[in-house]
Amino acid sequence: MRINYDLHDLQAFVAVADRASFRQAASDLFLSQSALSRRIEKLEEGLGVKLFERTTRRVQLTNVGQTFLVNVRTALGGLEDAVLGVADLAAHRTGTVTLACVPSAVWHFLPEVLKQFSERFPRIRVRIHDESAQDVLNLVLAGEADFGINFTGAADPEIVFEPIYEERYVLAMRRDHPFARRKKLNWKDTVGERYISVAKSSGNRSVIDAALAGVEKHPLIFCEANHVSGVLALVEAGMGVAAVPGLSVLPGRADTIVGVPLVNPAIHRTLGLISKRNHTMAPAARTLFEMLSNSLSAPQASTPVVAKRSR
Repeated sequence: MRINYDLHDLQAFVAVADRASFRQAASDLFLSQSALSRRIEKLEEGLGVKLFERTTRRVQLTNVGQTFLVNVRTALGGLEDAVLGVADLAAHRTGTVTLACVPSAVWHFLPEVLKQFSERFPRIRVRIHDESAQDVLNLVLAGEADFGINFTGAADPEIVFEPIYEERYVLAMRRDHPFARRKKLNWKDTVGERYISVAKSSGNRSVIDAALAGVEKHPLIFCEANHVSGVLALVEAGMGVAAVPGLSVLPGRADTIVGVPLVNPAIHRTLGLISKRNHTMAPAARTLFEMLSNSLSAPQASTPVVAKRSR
C-alpha cells in the first residue's frame, strides 16, 4: 500500500495532537487553519483511518490516533537523531576512524599525529589494525579500513598510493657482533652468517627475494619467523642476523640491536598512505589522513629519504 504523505504532514499531526486545537497548532506552524486541515485530511485519507474526533469545542485523538502518535513520535525522534548524528560526524564531534598499517608505522608515524588528532577531536575513536602488508591492503580494498599505511598497493588499480617515506633495509645484529661498527655491508659479507628471515608469505620477504634474484652470493636461511618482530627477537637472543626494514630496529632496541645498511644491492621500500580509489572518506577519516600526509617526517633512521607527495 502506497501512503501519500510527507514529513510536514506528520509534523502537523503531532502539533494538533499536542495542542488539541487546530487554531493553536496552525499558529505554531505558521499555517492557515485551512492549510493545516488539508494536511490532516490528506494524512487520514492516505492511512484510511480517522485520527481525530472534531467538535466545535474540542479536538481529540481517536484510539487509532493515540497509537499512531506514539509511533510518529518515535519515527520523528529517530530521524532527528540521524540528522544530528550526521551533523556531529561532519563536525568531527563523534564517529570512528579505522586505520590499517604495517607495524613499524605504529611506532614511527602515528603516535604524535594521533595525539594531536585526539586533542582536537576527543570524541572521535580511532581503531588501528597493525597487520602484514597484504592484510593492510585487503582491509582497505574491502572498505574495512578508511585508509592505510603500507609499502604495497602502488600497482593496484583500485588503490591510490601516496608515498611518504623511503626506507632502507639493514642487516640487524646484536651490538656485540663483529659487523656492528661497520658503516655498510655488502651482501657477500653476510654469506657465512647464520641468517634469519621472515617467511615467504611476508611482503618483506618478497621485496628482499626480488632484489637478490640476480645476486650470486648471499646468506642461506637457517631459521624463519612469520613477522619482523619475531625475527628481531631471535636476533636479540643472539641466534643470528637478519635483513629487515631500517625502521624496525629502532623501537626499544637501541641498546641491544644495530642496523647496518646493506649494499650491492641496496634494498629500499617506499611506505605510503593508501586509500581506495573513488571512495569518499568520512570527514573525520579525511582529516586524519590529511594530518598524516602533512605532518609525516622521517625518523632518525640510518639513511632515510623522505618522499612527500606533491600537491
